[in-house]
Amino acid sequence: MGICFVVDMPQIGVLHGMAPRRYGWSVKIAEVPSHVVVILCVASTNIGTICSLKLLNKSQYPYKIEIGQLFSTEPLVSDLANHCAPIDDVLSVPDDQYQAVVVMPLLRSFDDPQFDTYGEVIDFFRQIFVAIHYWIVSSDCMGLNIMMDATSLFIDPYHPQDLEMKRDYTGRARYYTRTQHTPKYLFIDFGLSRRYGSNDVAPLEDAIHGGDKTVPEFQKQHDQEFILAYGFDFMEPLVKYMVQDDPEKRPNMNEVMAHFEEIVKQLSSWKLRSRVVDPHDDSIMGSYHCVTHGARRIGFVIRRVSPIPTP
Repeated sequence: MGICFVVDMPQIGVLHGMAPRRYGWSVKIAEVPSHVVVILCVASTNIGTICSLKLLNKSQYPYKIEIGQLFSTEPLVSDLANHCAPIDDVLSVPDDQYQAVVVMPLLRSFDDPQFDTYGEVIDFFRQIFVAIHYWIVSSDCMGLNIMMDATSLFIDPYHPQDLEMKRDYTGRARYYTRTQHTPKYLFIDFGLSRRYGSNDVAPLEDAIHGGDKTVPEFQKQHDQEFILAYGFDFMEPLVKYMVQDDPEKRPNMNEVMAHFEEIVKQLSSWKLRSRVVDPHDDSIMGSYHCVTHGARRIGFVIRRVSPIPTP
């Protein structure tokens, strides 16, 4: 069957002559600018699904593949607390020992489609806290590096480039809410991560500026736009607790999770089932979303569906 691969690479031509170990495919190469993200149509005989290919410079990110593969092998890959995007394979690039192509599932941004209820966002927070608590030591923990496996969320398979459309372009891809079909959120990109042994109690590393510039070490103010604009004022005490200027006063992840669960206990079922209002909605779209959300909400209450979904 025809398989599309999303490829993020500066030199598309390196795919010529590649011989993947587990896949059979044919590739059309197009000459494009080095900064463009390209969709390649690939004929696969073994996979039967959509995957993404990413070209990595191993000399620039020497630990990226190693750490990613660590979480993609047993026993970690079967652990429910593992929220790291799996690596299906790593392909060598002919005549270039410093580069490799990583084969991964096709994922979506964690907030696309939008969250429907506060309970859905609570589940997102919980999954991310669990991931950081048990597994992740990352120097670049930010929104762009958090994705989701949206396979169960979509009724129609979506196109890998035009994400709002069906794969065959016969219309818009339909999807469930996260309350109906809960996705799993996954961390990607371990280029700035490091692996430590059990004896490394307090390892020291040079400061690395990741994508999130709001942490106290980089500047004195943190961005409260999300909290204020989307009605998550109940999370503000925890955020302030976590970003204190003095690192000694900040909580560890055990304390963060305990504080978070106390916040969740104080939220009513009505609040958790309430719609997360997009401040950018106009009056027409806002009214439409209110009506459709209200209908779903009544159905969930009648069927006693939990206001906080779990994957």
